[in-house]
Amino acid sequence: MIQQGKKTFSIPLLIAALGLTVFALIALSISDNQIHRFDDNLIGWIQGMEAPGMTKWMQVFTWIGSGLPVIIITIISMIVLYLFLGHRRELLFLAAVIGGSTLLNTLLKLAFQRARPTIHRIIEASGYSFPSGHSMAAFSLYGGLAFLIWKHIPTATGRVIMIILSAAFILTIGMSRVYLGVHYPSDIAGGYFLSGSWLAICIWFFQRYLERMSLLHSKPLT
Repeated sequence: MIQQGKKTFSIPLLIAALGLTVFALIALSISDNQIHRFDDNLIGWIQGMEAPGMTKWMQVFTWIGSGLPVIIITIISMIVLYLFLGHRRELLFLAAVIGGSTLLNTLLKLAFQRARPTIHRIIEASGYSFPSGHSMAAFSLYGGLAFLIWKHIPTATGRVIMIILSAAFILTIGMSRVYLGVHYPSDIAGGYFLSGSWLAICIWFFQRYLERMSLLHSKPLT
């Protein structure tokens, strides 16, 4: 039983380690100016799709991934978890995922101080560029919700649909930032891998906590 638990809990930690490794490689490539070709190729491809309808669509998704909508969705999710489902532990998990991701993004932006791209900017944005706050917030919020909702979906089809929708939201929000000219693709990729690592770490602690609570409740009273 214990061995099985260790194997289960090692998966999130392995994902976290891989994500942090890739994030570190991206950060080093940015510091050494070795990632411009990757950025330029993707920027050219994404911004090459520019059209009035596409621009409006991208503006909607970049708004969805901005501060106020993320806060509103988070609050609504917490209310549902607490009042309607009675999931207080899940509420704390979601708060830790989103709060920790926001703190990491703020600290790392100050550490790297990467300037935003200035070529063909459709909207204006302030602050530093790496890692992308929108991509981190989207991954943390929708990834965290997908993890919590997963066990409540009874069918495999429903779970697949949920994963597809969550991934589509996360990817489109990140793509919108490149399309609108306020982030490099490496900013988005770095945000995804960092927030994915943080989410995996939170999942590991959350699952470990639930297992300990289960073991405590299963012990016979003396």
